Amino acid sequence: MKHLFLLVALCIGFNSFSATDPENDNPGKITGTVVDKTLQEPIPYVTIAIKTESGEIVTGGVTDDNGNFSIKDIPEGKNIVSIQFIGYKTYETEITITRRNRNVDLGRIELEEDVESLNEVTVTAERTTIQQKLDRKVITVGKDLTTSGPTASDIMNNLPSVSVDQQTGALSLRGNQNVRVMVDGKLTNVPVAQLLKQIPSTSIKQIELITNPSAKYNPEGMSGIVNIILHKNVTIGFNGNANIGLAYERQPKFNSSIDMNYRSGKLNFFGSWGYNFSQNENYGNLFRREDNSEQFFTFTDENDSNLAKFGVDYYINDKNTISVFTNQNFFEGGTVGKTDIQFYDDNALNQMQDFFNMVDNHSQQYNFNYKLDFAKEGHNIELEADYNLFENDEDADFQFEGAAFNEDYVDFVNTDRDRLTVNLDYVNPINDKTKLEAGLEARLFNSAIMRTSTQFVVNPFDLEGDFVSSPSTDFDYNRDIYSAYMTFSKGWEKFSVQVGVRAETVDVVADTKEVYQEGSTNSDLSNIDTDPNVTVVRDGDNIFRKFTNDYIEVYPSAFLTYTPSEKNQYQMSYSRRVDRPGIQQVNPIREWATPLISSFGRTSLVPQFTNSVEANYTRNLDKGSITGGVFYRFISDEISRAVFVDRTDLNRIILTYDNFEDTNAYGIELSSNYRPTKWWSFNFSFDLFNQVQKGITERLDNPGQNPTQADIITEVVEVDNTAWNLRMFNNFKVVKNVSLSAFGFYRGRNQNLQFEVMPLYFINLGARVNLWEGRGTFSFNYNDIFNTAEFAFDGTRPFAQEGAFNWESGTWFVGLNYRFGGGKYRAKSRKRRDSDEKSGSGGIF
Repeated sequence: MKHLFLLVALCIGFNSFSATDPENDNPGKITGTVVDKTLQEPIPYVTIAIKTESGEIVTGGVTDDNGNFSIKDIPEGKNIVSIQFIGYKTYETEITITRRNRNVDLGRIELEEDVESLNEVTVTAERTTIQQKLDRKVITVGKDLTTSGPTASDIMNNLPSVSVDQQTGALSLRGNQNVRVMVDGKLTNVPVAQLLKQIPSTSIKQIELITNPSAKYNPEGMSGIVNIILHKNVTIGFNGNANIGLAYERQPKFNSSIDMNYRSGKLNFFGSWGYNFSQNENYGNLFRREDNSEQFFTFTDENDSNLAKFGVDYYINDKNTISVFTNQNFFEGGTVGKTDIQFYDDNALNQMQDFFNMVDNHSQQYNFNYKLDFAKEGHNIELEADYNLFENDEDADFQFEGAAFNEDYVDFVNTDRDRLTVNLDYVNPINDKTKLEAGLEARLFNSAIMRTSTQFVVNPFDLEGDFVSSPSTDFDYNRDIYSAYMTFSKGWEKFSVQVGVRAETVDVVADTKEVYQEGSTNSDLSNIDTDPNVTVVRDGDNIFRKFTNDYIEVYPSAFLTYTPSEKNQYQMSYSRRVDRPGIQQVNPIREWATPLISSFGRTSLVPQFTNSVEANYTRNLDKGSITGGVFYRFISDEISRAVFVDRTDLNRIILTYDNFEDTNAYGIELSSNYRPTKWWSFNFSFDLFNQVQKGITERLDNPGQNPTQADIITEVVEVDNTAWNLRMFNNFKVVKNVSLSAFGFYRGRNQNLQFEVMPLYFINLGARVNLWEGRGTFSFNYNDIFNTAEFAFDGTRPFAQEGAFNWESGTWFVGLNYRFGGGKYRAKSRKRRDSDEKSGSGGIF
């Protein structure tokens, strides 16, 4: 009975909380567009306040990305319209609302620079805000969030529905790792885990969570897109921002960065440099119950990276702008690892693996952009070309002791990748309520990976024969995509719709060449993995494998928004998405190995497709806002993990990937910004998602008892997994220049194909002090203050096992940020690829 009473009370409370306001007697409405007087460009996020003649604020709003505003519910009589934006003079005008003159169009309003503010600097907001837009959540990063740590990776777990695996650095959205990560709307060849650890948190302006993108976007990523938007110095004169930070628990982590710009006349020069050094420890254990054995893991990695950027914007005239920039990313790193395996019933089986690897990579990006503005505001065409190069060399040394099956060996892996993206985009605002957008895109991707090794392996042509040298492997992967899109949007007084379609033609070719020891091969390929979708040919001691996949697909999208009042908004959307296999998922070269586990890709993977439906409701409150949403995804040809027993050593397992039958996923999300008092504000989020996961797993029917291949049992596993996360970020203002923060996180028990994962929870505390009249900020943060964060699990596939992994979760961090320069004119607004909004492309990337 108590539970029933509580449920009824919660339902009544929520209905009261979200009820719409009744119609009022305020009939007035004003519209207009705010632009920079000198640059003649629209200014987004300008504050519009409607005041009575006595100065009391009646209502208000902000301009959108194109500088437009529309404010309703203005009372009859005389009112003052006050338009304010930092760095500009306040504009005020008087309007009169009558029954016969309800709608007032203020037209084009030109804001003039406030000369007295030239010596001021752009100040990052104190607190982080979350805004629900048509197709995304926009998190504007405040000083409270940057206190969480020195890099982008440190702040991601604070965001709604986002998680970062602390062992692998893999990022997931709504519990799924099929997500694309962009920087300023552009893809990069830098691995995501490395990328997130190299971007300073203080360089981030906003993070967009685009969970159901429109047809204008690249359709890749089942869970959507995480777009990291970086700050860019765009002001007149010489301006900059410098940061330095240090974190420590067991090992030191240091980062520093500086970004600057110089704007004079028709030229704006911008550049940045960031340095990151870190040592990180990971450790854990895994106990297998059947053979009473336990594996102990310790890994320490050291990373040293430099990122540099330089670019220039050239304002030819009012209608033509050219911009170019380059990013250069230099990375050196290494890992020292140890795997100690103890067999408690027979110490003679004990073994140990020492692992040493060195990684050296260089990523380059070159970008060109030309924009032509036509006479009509917002009517333009834009051409952009983006070229990426990535070179990576890795040496991995494996050393064994005890009863290890392997002898010592060294792997040498070289990777070369290049990506060319060319876009042509056209925007035509037919009128103030209707917009047409269209575009063409070409994406050409090439990857070449070569592995040589000193390892000796069982001859795959004769499993009972001698050991032979491990074959050298060349893997070439090419994917060319050509696409066209069109979207049409129209708005009415309370409704707006957007429909679109994107068509793509895709050509994939994957070639693998394996060169075996002379004389070790024979004409019998029965023991070779002969995937029916892969052509296998023997030529002497060489084995050639070829996989091709050509297809044409169409990706529609539709969005509907209903805004019955200023305080209530309803949204529904649909889109079709694709998850093309990533390089690590198709790469047949071993990704990593321990004495008992190896991980490989599967070349013949085909894309998985997703149809996604989403609905959201946003309630604007006097002291904040709350957004609730539901989503449903139907997934075909799902890509998931497969676990096999290694035929060359039945005590080892192989992790790989495969395509499976159709499945579905659904979930709910709730997020809120609220300021209960002047000194306390918080961001709260809750997300729950369910997905039926399918996979293949092999296990031994008689483990540890001299098993044979006849003991291998193959199972098609289906796991109905429900997981949920709870986050709350609190910000407390102690005095004018001193603030405290507290972040709490709880992830419920969940399950994957191998394990049942135990709950994960922790609390972080932080403080920050504003210095030098707002030009500087000193930050301190202490993470996981109760030392509760760990990845603990218990499973039965492919062996009955349990264990836990830990990382340096209890770090403390101190940082100092200083901003210098002045002026407020905005520089060129460059298109962030695959974004409906515009922003500078500065910062690190």
